[in-house]
Amino acid sequence: MPLFRRILAVFALLLALPQAALAAPVGAGIWHGAGATPIGDLMLVVQIERGADGALKGDIESRDQNPGRTMPLTSVTLDKERLTFAVEALQAKYEGTWSEADKAWVGTFTQGIAMKLALKAGDAPATPVFAGLDGRWAGEVVLNGVTLRQGLRFRTAPTGTIGLYESPDQMVSGVPVRGLARDGNAVRFTILNGMLVFSGALADDGQSLTGTLSQPGQTELAITFKRQAAGAKAAAAKRPQLPTAPFPYRSEEVSIPNLATPGVTLAGTLTLPEGKGPFPAAILISGSGAQDRDETLAGHKPFAVIADHLTRNGFAVLRLDDRGTAKSTGDFSKATSADFASDANAAFASLAARPDISSGKIGFIGHSEGGMIAPIAIAGNPKVAYVILLAGPGTKLDQLMLSQQRLIGSQMGRSEADLDKAEPVFAKIFAAVAKAKDNAEAEAAIEAILTPQARADFGLPADAPASILTARLGGPWFRYFLNYDPVPNLARITVPVLAINGALDRQVPAGDNLAAIRKATAANKDVTIVELPGLNHLFQTAKTGGIGEYQMIEESFAPAALDLMTAWLQKRFAAR
Repeated sequence: MPLFRRILAVFALLLALPQAALAAPVGAGIWHGAGATPIGDLMLVVQIERGADGALKGDIESRDQNPGRTMPLTSVTLDKERLTFAVEALQAKYEGTWSEADKAWVGTFTQGIAMKLALKAGDAPATPVFAGLDGRWAGEVVLNGVTLRQGLRFRTAPTGTIGLYESPDQMVSGVPVRGLARDGNAVRFTILNGMLVFSGALADDGQSLTGTLSQPGQTELAITFKRQAAGAKAAAAKRPQLPTAPFPYRSEEVSIPNLATPGVTLAGTLTLPEGKGPFPAAILISGSGAQDRDETLAGHKPFAVIADHLTRNGFAVLRLDDRGTAKSTGDFSKATSADFASDANAAFASLAARPDISSGKIGFIGHSEGGMIAPIAIAGNPKVAYVILLAGPGTKLDQLMLSQQRLIGSQMGRSEADLDKAEPVFAKIFAAVAKAKDNAEAEAAIEAILTPQARADFGLPADAPASILTARLGGPWFRYFLNYDPVPNLARITVPVLAINGALDRQVPAGDNLAAIRKATAANKDVTIVELPGLNHLFQTAKTGGIGEYQMIEESFAPAALDLMTAWLQKRFAAR
């Protein structure tokens, strides 16, 4: 759900970035700087030049993650005092001002979250070259009875050897290894600001890397990474539900300005049944993190599947890129759930003005945080005809986050004792962030809470930077989120409500949340609440509900959930 998806977005941050830049503050050239992220500092290299037409252009490279691969800059501005650019392919932007004292552009690189980035003239220094490691490596560890797949990828470029770590069962990928060292066959490196340390040896034949993976002061886990065949690639994931043409319905690209928020224009897809209409309609609202119109996650596109199914059954469906994401404009990093509710109502107004849409039969379908956003939107829009909550929260959000951390932690092999130690630290951080007036106050509060003992209880190395948490938890979205109580807005809803949860949901626990929604909506005469057995947070048919299953499961959205929504909608809002 919310925080979890934000954390995933953090680990996916800057997976593909670009290349190299230069000199004087008002000239073209190469600039480099290490941006502070929750997974450690990432070295970025930016190159800016002036084209034949006099316009500025350039590219950017993530030297630690994808050396040699660049992405173009857009909207570059550069003068004596200010440097700005965007990276459209990443929905990212940079804004910096010249610091004579630092001899650098000092500013912020924003891609979902904001990170501090100072760019200095010249190329980044090269890193050491380590022979014999290049390629893909796979292994696994067993932690408290839970098997967790582990992966490494080493690559030597002209700028040196880099390594990337992944843990598919924790949905972690693209994390740079640090402190890589090799002495004969002995190999050592750290991951995630020293949270994980590998120490081992390369076999004489170069085909295996055997050693231990551990957190400082905690149990060492034995692991053997085996080299994968040269050129081996993971088999393409099967997604049999992904809609493919030809379709028995129409599809339109739409652009919807949010008149309440200048600078925000939402891009999306509207699917319409064949015929003139007017048709009943659904607006899909995505979960947390910067989501595209299909709510793409772990190789799945659940919103494309839902839209296809409902449109085949007579309903128009609108799905949108979140503000500041993909083709939508705006600043995602500064938005809260209330802002996303404003976007949802802008989408409603756009649909209601169309002659081929039945204005009295437009509702919201919200997944995860979208199930929180929809009731906020309805509180300011009495014309909404219905709401479907897919794993939407019903309990106080700080309590939901505590239960979520425990459920997800147990699936990742953390012991009950470790979870018991970490929970009070989480609770203190959530309470402090909720009270903070701004980002700075929230970050200061988190740093104060992270005493050496608290870091140990939290499973962090003593010298781990507080930015591991402040970047994720100190922003406006999370402050709003922690202060939000779903009950008042749920209680105000008088239109039909369908609330669904999967029994194996580890992010929004079905029992507590459905009970809270049932109680909050008790005065509403048309409320249907269903717990679907065997389904996880993404409404896939699962075995454990663990997040590591998401990508492995071929099903994108269970037919049982699709059929339930369709039958419920057709009973109340079918086209005449």
